[in-house]
Order: sequence, then structure tokens, then C-alpha cells
Amino acid sequence: MTDVLISAGELADLATREPCVIIDTRNPEAYGAGHIPNAVNVHEIFTYLATSTPEGMSELKTKFADAFGKAGLSGKETAVIYEQSMNSGFGQSCRGYFLLTMLGYPKVKVLHGGFDAWAAKGMPVTTEVPAPKPASFSVVPEAGDILIDAKTMLAAVGKPGIALLDVRDVDEWIGDSSSPYGKDFCPRKGRIPGAVWLEWYRMMKPTAEGPRFKSKDEILAECATVGITQNTPVYLYCFKGARASNTFLALKNAGVKDVRMYFGSWNEWSRDPALPIEEGLPTEVRLTEKAA
Repeated sequence: MTDVLISAGELADLATREPCVIIDTRNPEAYGAGHIPNAVNVHEIFTYLATSTPEGMSELKTKFADAFGKAGLSGKETAVIYEQSMNSGFGQSCRGYFLLTMLGYPKVKVLHGGFDAWAAKGMPVTTEVPAPKPASFSVVPEAGDILIDAKTMLAAVGKPGIALLDVRDVDEWIGDSSSPYGKDFCPRKGRIPGAVWLEWYRMMKPTAEGPRFKSKDEILAECATVGITQNTPVYLYCFKGARASNTFLALKNAGVKDVRMYFGSWNEWSRDPALPIEEGLPTEVRLTEKAA
């Protein structure tokens, strides 16, 4: 596959050569203080919480097909999504990449290093707000297979060969906190039973310019530590699908063939007492069945 990540220099070049719609996922204040010229602000890419009922899934698709259409995406343009930096917005630009991919949009890029990388290169920044020409956004229904619901996730618990991959921060994984929004934001703390864990930060490494994604081979090496290969079906989750989107992009870029996301994630799972959880400190390592 072609690389989803695009550098600031490559974006400046691309914008002169072909139609692009640049989408800023930051909050309106950050956007208002200065953004990439012609960028459209769609902060809901980050804030929207999805439920995995049929109605919730349908609403998610309708809402974002509408938002992306209003931003000017018709299918002909390359969508380029950015956040402040790769680790300041919990993977929110990657959440945009996941949403567009789930809707079947053909051309999506993520600005590697975000707005910080653009500004660091001395590229132009503006406070002018563009008026995008609304476009008709087409949804490709079968692309939605990468979005899975709580029922699918539950059916995969204990199923050999499928890796349930938790990418939340360590305090959430060990059951010390229920969310990034506070320890007791959700009613239950813990993990989906049988999940393996790679903290989302491990897909990236520090550089002089800030965090950047690791190479394909480095990402596959991280995956190997929990028994995941390019052929392992991976079902991702985090708290609300942002950090897991960062990992989704990393795994897809590294050639992992079947990656799906439980977008409702811990925010939804922990609120349904009928769904099983593992609590306390994880002690058991399950690698054998994952290597199948």
C-alpha cells in the first residue's frame, strides 16, 4: 500500500498539483489562532462518541458523510488530516483517517508531525476561514467492515487466532483508571478478557522534531512481542477510537492485512454490566493461541 503519512513539504507540493481538502481536527480555539491555509475545521472527528447499536453505527456514518461533504470532499480530492502533533491529540488526526476509510473514501493522507511540523518548516499559517464548496460525499457500504460492534468483539473473546489489541495508556490497562478523562469517568475499570496490550505510544518514537511513527519493520517488531503478525486478524480498542486509530494507521502502513476497530471501545464496553471484564493487574500472558 502507499504510505498514508505525508510530510509538511510533501503536502505543500501536493496542494499545488492536485485538488486537496485539508482538515484540521483541533479545537476551534487552536484553529482560530492559526492554521494551514484553506484548512477546514472539523473538531467533531475527535469529540464524537459512538455507540455500536445499529442506530448508533448508522448515525456515525451519516454524521461524518455529511461533515466531510460539507468540507468539500467528493471523492476526487485527496483528504489531508492533521492535529497539533502526533501525540498531543490522542491520535485525533488518525481518527479522521479511520472514519474516512470506514466510509470508503479513496484518497486519505495524514500530515506526519501535524501542525507543529508544518509551522517548524516555516510554512504559511493563516487565520482566514475558508468557505468550502459543499460536495456530494458517497459512502461505500462494504468499507464499513473495519468498524466492529460490541457483539462482534464479545464473540471474539477467547477465540484463538484473533488478537484483541488494547492500546490504552498503562494506567487504564492495569485497571487503575477508567479513562483519559479521569479515573472514575466510567463505571468499571479493567480490560476486555483475553486482550493483549501495546500502548499506542509504542507505534511512534521521539525525534528532534517531536514524535514520529516507527518504520514498518519496527512496528512489526512491536507486534511480534504480543504474537501479532501481518496475517493475524486484529480487533483494536482504546477508550473512544482515537488512540486505536493511531495504531490502526501504523498497522495498516506496516502491512497487517486484517485490522478492524471496536469504535465504541472502553467508553461503551465498561458501561454495560452484561459485558465481561478482567480487573486488577494483568498477570497472565497469552501468546500461544495468538500466533496461529
